[in-house]
Amino acid sequence: MLTAIIVEDLTDALQLLKSDLESQHPDIKIIATAQSVVAAAKALRKQEPDILFLDIMLGDGTGFDVLEIFPKLSSKIIFVTASDEFAIKAFKFAAIDYVLKPYSDQELSEALARAKAQLQPSQERLNILKDSLVSPHKPPERISLHTLDKIIVVNLDEIVRCEADSNNTKFYLQDGQMIFVTKTLKYFADLLKPYGFLRVHQSHLINIKCISAFIKTDGGYLMLKNGQHVPVSVRKKADVIEILDRMHR
Repeated sequence: MLTAIIVEDLTDALQLLKSDLESQHPDIKIIATAQSVVAAAKALRKQEPDILFLDIMLGDGTGFDVLEIFPKLSSKIIFVTASDEFAIKAFKFAAIDYVLKPYSDQELSEALARAKAQLQPSQERLNILKDSLVSPHKPPERISLHTLDKIIVVNLDEIVRCEADSNNTKFYLQDGQMIFVTKTLKYFADLLKPYGFLRVHQSHLINIKCISAFIKTDGGYLMLKNGQHVPVSVRKKADVIEILDRMHR
């Protein structure tokens, strides 16, 4: 039997999650609920649960305030957030799992399975999440990358290019390091597109700051500032030329 505490400021949402857990997941015992930072702190001082369901926005603060009060909390955390494009992007950049309200029974079950298996997010990743949520319109500076055995935080400026490897992605950094990440190139192309990254080929995503020149011979390819060459697909040539023109105006 696993124990759980639910921190959610909306009464209806709290009761729904409590009811779903009690009916669908009898192996989880809810030992307390809280609707504020203060109430959550009181509950956690009495007993740390195995799993903490933590809403981001609370009436008297945020879920991060709860975590700052308990920096050595051993509970597995399942963040619960409303459907908000900025919040979802923040969680993706921090590589931290979340449950999106309204959720399905399957999504809740999958979140519980991930929580049981996961290690606690590092403070660095929590800071990425917090910074992104506090300033949703400010471009993120860092991203967390899931490798096979760990999560690495890198600055976006450190990334030269990304290359598809089946359903995985290779990240090539300024210092020559390569990081093998267990997500698709499309995932990162969609996530990084607003922040100066261009998909120039089915298999290649480029940090446009790292482009040196577009060479029109041999079918067309990019020369990068580190000396590497990257092919450009026929349908992406116009986009590449337009971006390079804008950069050199």
